[in-house]
Order: sequence, then structure tokens, then C-alpha cells
Amino acid sequence: VQAEALDVTGNPVPALLAGRWDAAFIALHGEGGEDGTIQGVLEWLGLPYTGSGVLASALAMDKLRSKLVWQGAGQPTPTYLRIDDPEAAHRAVETLGLPLIVKPAREGSSLGMSRVERADAIEMAWREARRYAGEVFAERCIEGHELTVAIVDGRPLPVIGIETPRAFYDYAAKYQAEDTRFTCPAPLPAPLLGRCQSLAFEAFEALGCRGWGRVDLFCDAREALWLIEVNTVPGMTDHSLVPMAARAAGMDFDELVARVLSTAWPPTGGER
Repeated sequence: VQAEALDVTGNPVPALLAGRWDAAFIALHGEGGEDGTIQGVLEWLGLPYTGSGVLASALAMDKLRSKLVWQGAGQPTPTYLRIDDPEAAHRAVETLGLPLIVKPAREGSSLGMSRVERADAIEMAWREARRYAGEVFAERCIEGHELTVAIVDGRPLPVIGIETPRAFYDYAAKYQAEDTRFTCPAPLPAPLLGRCQSLAFEAFEALGCRGWGRVDLFCDAREALWLIEVNTVPGMTDHSLVPMAARAAGMDFDELVARVLSTAWPPTGGER
């Protein structure tokens, strides 16, 4: 593979128009990279690309609308309430109970998220979350095993278990802390791990996702599974979770990249 890096800071369209590439490997995070924007540009240019299409990328980026889709499909996700003002924030405590997770709907890397354990902290959590993109909502905090399932080319990879001594798997736990622990496969019975993989794949498909991605979920003390979110452009560093799951499945980094890239071919047009 002859690969060329393209920094899309600013307007990438002139460079994309000038290039003669067969496909684009999308390695972008956040607004413009994961939300269907660059995917729409590539669709318009007729250039095959990795990962989900415009609609699925936009849906997965919006955690609130992801939950609505899963609810409509009869898939489990923690109960929640949208918070538009301080009064709604306090109603969320009364309705859902404590602890709660408060988060912005269209942000990644746990930015703007808070775990709320006291009723008098809910308004501050709401104000923190509304600094970021999208609506704000509160969802019931699931106590138990935090899990993630990578999906590559239609295949769920081994389930990863995540443990952190922090209040939850926040930005610091993801990118800065040295005490976050990952176990692959997660320390759960094999039938339960199989259920995790099946549910993750069903949730991935419910949003229309394609190619590759990562589904985050929880398993509570009763072994009930709860969907949290889908990441359509997961991290690909040597510390990232998809490469970790791939290694557990016997796939080295080069093979993983090649497998992801292969999902961009053949160009079929429209949603991929």
C-alpha cells in the first residue's frame, strides 16, 4: 500500500480534489471527523473511505439519538432524561435516582461528563456538560463491569474489560492515568462474553454502522447488559483498545490496518 498522510486542518477539499487516491483511511476524532462531515465530503468526491457513512457517523456521534434508535429496536440502554435547564436537572435526580452520569450528547473522550452522587451536585454537572456540543442528558449509572467490543469487517473481536480507580472512565483515565487496567478477554464467563459480542454487533448495525468501530457497554451485577455508545473512528495508537482486541484475536497492527482499509473497497456509492 502506498500511503500518504493528509492533514485536514482547515479546508481539505482542495487537497482532496488535487489528489489521486484510491481510498481514504479516516483517522480523525471529534467534530468534522467522526460526525459525518468528512464522510459527506468524500461521498461528494466519490472517494471510498473507511468506516461508517454519513448517517451512521452522525447518529453514533449523537449519544442521545443513538439511545433513541436502540430503544426503538428494543435494545437495552440505561434510562435517561434530557436536561435543558436546572429544574430539569433536579427532576432527573427525582426520576432516575442517584448516582447519575451527566453528559453532553455530541462530545467524545468523556469530555463534559460527570458522575453525580449528591443531589446538590446535579446543577453543576449540567452546567459543565452544556459547555460542550449537543444537548445534555442524565442517565442512570450502571454499576458493574465496564466493557468494550471492537468490530472489524463484520467480526466482533474479544471483549475488553476496563477498570479504573477513578469515579468513572473519564478523560484522565483514558489518556493520562497509569492505573487504568485493561483485560482482554474480560474476566467474565464465556457465554456472557458471547452475549456481549452479539449485542455489540446488533447495536452497531442498528445505527447503520459499517466497516469497523467500537461499542461501549456495561454488565451489571445481574449480568444484564447495557449499551452506552458507539465510536465509529476508534483510536489506533499502540495503547488503543481496538489494536489490543486485535492482538488478542491473533491479528497484528499491520493486518488490522489492512483489514480496516479493505472495507473501503469496492466503492459502492451511498451509505457504506
